[in-house]
Amino acid sequence: MITTLLSFIVLLLLRVPIAFVLGMITVLYIILTGSIGALVTVPQRLFSGLENYSLLAIPLFMMAGEIMNSGGITKRLIMFAQALFGHFRGGLAYVNVISNMLLASIIGSANAQIAMMSRTMVPAMEKEGYDRAFSAATTASAGLLGPIIPPSMLFIIYGVTSGTSIGSMFLAGIIPGILLSLSFMGLIAFTGYKQQWTSAQRKSLKEVGKSFIIVIPALSVPLILILGIITGVFTPTESAAVACGVAFITGFFIYRELKLKDVPRIMINTAITTATVTLLIGMANVFGWLLSIERIPQTLADWMVTLTDHPLLFLLLINVFLLLVGMVLDGIAALIILVPIFIPILATYGIDPIHFGVIICLNLAIGLLTPPIGAGLFISSSITKVKMETLVRVNMPFLLVAIGGLLVITYWPQLVTWLPELF
Repeated sequence: MITTLLSFIVLLLLRVPIAFVLGMITVLYIILTGSIGALVTVPQRLFSGLENYSLLAIPLFMMAGEIMNSGGITKRLIMFAQALFGHFRGGLAYVNVISNMLLASIIGSANAQIAMMSRTMVPAMEKEGYDRAFSAATTASAGLLGPIIPPSMLFIIYGVTSGTSIGSMFLAGIIPGILLSLSFMGLIAFTGYKQQWTSAQRKSLKEVGKSFIIVIPALSVPLILILGIITGVFTPTESAAVACGVAFITGFFIYRELKLKDVPRIMINTAITTATVTLLIGMANVFGWLLSIERIPQTLADWMVTLTDHPLLFLLLINVFLLLVGMVLDGIAALIILVPIFIPILATYGIDPIHFGVIICLNLAIGLLTPPIGAGLFISSSITKVKMETLVRVNMPFLLVAIGGLLVITYWPQLVTWLPELF
């Protein structure tokens, strides 16, 4: 076990892709323990981890995001946010957060969102006089909204892994996502006041109205998704296909920016991204199978129960543990590995699985902004050419605000459970 653990750490430090690390460690452990016959089971476990209907939502939501980018929907959402908030002090920073919130309701992937917004918002903010490092930090932090505001890839995977309703998870993420957005905007307001940023000219009511009319088809995508899930017209998985259809109609027939020649590129990008995610899910499932054989989840659960019998203290320990895990492990892999460990313990403390799902997903999303692994920071740094150490320093206030929001959500469960219970 010690050899396997050391190998795991060394491979992570060497920046071997986490999917390969999980598979290699599993095979290495089987060989070291002499259970060669179990190697036959590894491919079966790899594929069985992907045999779930709900996982179809992942490539479909990926495709919806690609269609939106090519069809001009993303651009119009940003223009609408700028018409509403661009005149405030620090207006483009507000636009950055609001645009990320609107895009999160369709894309559902933090990494994809950070990459896309780093290419669009950071140059625009720098042109208006904002510091590039601050612009990159704002973009990376606002990307956290991707896994929280529905639809969310992490919510889909949590629902599949835990047996929790994905529709309920989608509803549960709405209020926490809005709370996190307002928290980031509060930090931007404080920073703008402290640094005495100038404000831009206010758009006229006519310009705002024109921008709203133009963006209505784009806003219809998240609206149709949420209303359809709430009313039961379609399932969360089916909603992903609906999102693709609405995005295609909007981009091709209404905005007329989506061309047939774009379709092959959209399909290729979707296939590449989906392959990356599904390989990680499959490998994490194999690794989770290894953990269950060694009874590591049960041992860890028994140990945590001995630490405290108080639900609030238990949640605090969970948050600290998950924040540490998020620093070194990819969110999807961590989710698949850890959810089977913690789900059996929740009943002991009377914790709602939906509430816990939002806590664990937000924790692991925050891991995107925490070094040394911090994928969100690496993506933003590589695209914007801001030094990693500079970005980490400038991003620290946003990280602290996100952790503060996490604590509020942890100890005020009604923020999470109110909408699922209402519908």
